[in-house]
Amino acid sequence: MSTLQLSPSMMARGSSRWLLLGSLALNLFFVGIAVALAIRAPAPPSWDRNVFVRVDRIAASLPPADADLLRGQIKANRDNIETTQSGYRSAQDTIRTMLRQEPFDVAAVQAAMAKARLARQNFDQSIQAVFATTAAQMSPAGRQALADWPPGRKTAGNPQ
Repeated sequence: MSTLQLSPSMMARGSSRWLLLGSLALNLFFVGIAVALAIRAPAPPSWDRNVFVRVDRIAASLPPADADLLRGQIKANRDNIETTQSGYRSAQDTIRTMLRQEPFDVAAVQAAMAKARLARQNFDQSIQAVFATTAAQMSPAGRQALADWPPGRKTAGNPQ
């Protein structure tokens, strides 16, 4: 056998090796992506509807003494805040219920929305009263941190 006769089969064998190697590399790449997507950590929720969770986040950004003061005031007023918060959530649920009803009653939805506005105002007043009272007792640094919340936000008084 001459070298000319072996040459085409050797070329076919060499190209099939490269094809096999490329296919293996591509499969490993896709498996790697699939594994990375499967094990990545879920993104933490950025917002929680519960006012107590949000107040805890705010307190964590304050100086320690001011954070303790805020947490203490929230704890002292917890029953009132929970009552107004649950009243507001209940009013929102009523709106959702009214929107789902057949036949649709515009007047009932408008009445439910008016009740929700009042419930929201009561909730806002209860939480804002606690913050106003607490801010009066805070250090200037604590009030500044409260004004700049969330941390890192650019404001007129803090042109970062």
